Amino acid sequence: MSATKTNHAKEAAKFTANEPRVHWHDEALWFIRAKRDRAAHSVEEWERLRETASQIKLHTLAQLPEYLEQFEQNARRLGAHVHWARDAAEHNEIVLKILQEHGIRRLVKSKSMLTEECHLNPFLQHHGIEVIDTDLGERIVQLREEPPSHIVLPAIHIKKEEVGELFHEHLGTEQGATDPKYLAEAARGHLREKFMQAEAGLSGVNFAVAETGGLVVCTNEGNADLGTSLPRLHIACMGIEKLIPRSADLGVFLRLLARSATGQPITAYTSHFHGPMPGGELHIVLVDNGRSRIRADRQFWESLKCIRCGACMNTCPVYRRSGGFSYDNTIPGPIGSVLGPLRDAKKHYSLPYACSLCGSCTDVCPVKIPLHHQLLTWRGEIVRRGLLPWRKWLEMKAVSIVLKHLWIYKLTGRLARWTVPWLPRWMVYNRLNDWGKHRELPEFPKKSFRELYRNKNGRNQ
Repeated sequence: MSATKTNHAKEAAKFTANEPRVHWHDEALWFIRAKRDRAAHSVEEWERLRETASQIKLHTLAQLPEYLEQFEQNARRLGAHVHWARDAAEHNEIVLKILQEHGIRRLVKSKSMLTEECHLNPFLQHHGIEVIDTDLGERIVQLREEPPSHIVLPAIHIKKEEVGELFHEHLGTEQGATDPKYLAEAARGHLREKFMQAEAGLSGVNFAVAETGGLVVCTNEGNADLGTSLPRLHIACMGIEKLIPRSADLGVFLRLLARSATGQPITAYTSHFHGPMPGGELHIVLVDNGRSRIRADRQFWESLKCIRCGACMNTCPVYRRSGGFSYDNTIPGPIGSVLGPLRDAKKHYSLPYACSLCGSCTDVCPVKIPLHHQLLTWRGEIVRRGLLPWRKWLEMKAVSIVLKHLWIYKLTGRLARWTVPWLPRWMVYNRLNDWGKHRELPEFPKKSFRELYRNKNGRNQ
């Protein structure tokens, strides 16, 4: 049964109500976008890398069943246990069963958007298992009892003052402390204790190599390494789209990933796992959860190429100014606005409209997903399926009529120039005008562009 509908505009209003935070959030993400640009421009063959990565992903998706079988065979040969999960519920049950069979009560976990998608943390906690997110940003939002607002920078919406208050309450830091170094050291001490107490470690997977049966996990904090080396049990959870064919393909994606995500030449830790550690166990959980259905959809299957770098979010003018929570989806931003309706079009009908169609997301995507084209296609699908609210449908219909007929377009512009500047403000900016809630109309010129052009050139246009 479909969940309650999400209205992105209404959810965004909660975030935009705090105007200083909006500006700060916008500038912080644009700073990362600028770093990405500098990193990309430093690589002469950047566009060739993007095209190569795109083609590798398309080839893998086309041959996905064969590569999954090859991966399973090679992973088992290395001593790993491979499990298959059809959906989120089965994934959670598999993880719980593994933990219960080993008598595990304390689990440390590195960043994994898949487990966020499956809501693993509350499921395990309900069954009496302590789950500690060990990525600093993830730990911050976990202590705040919030989901991540960004797939790479989960706490980007939180200011250091708020982190200081949070750590004072939960970690016993000095009240009013805001120094990032001091707070990071406090978190390190807190998490080190959790690492030492852990009985099992769970990680996500950035890339899985069919040719070898190996896994690759990329982090900047080393928490995945520590969390999977101290305990003897390592559970790796991955969506089936994370597969690549060969070890030789890794170099392409590793050169793209960090530069696209944070503007770094490479992540601080790129860890390779080939089977379990001596005396330990490695369990790999391969999760479908709707991915096979998306793969069969030739309009949107390219969305499965995503390597979760977050570049589309850092550049998106809508995401930067509305925050991640406004999407009410595990993956926000442009890629989330494609994936959300693919999972539940009725719930996420508004997400394809949370887009200016500027195309910047497509320009920065390291695997060349045509994001703004897919979002435009989704708008047509939402209308075709009858999911667009009547008021928005009526507005779009009216605009369509104006833009299709030149004489109506010219008349509307003339009437607007004559009347709007003289109308009382409440008649223009009121609760019926959603557009005007966060925007001001520009000053109306006395003459239209056509009139100015005609006067200058002495022509009839």
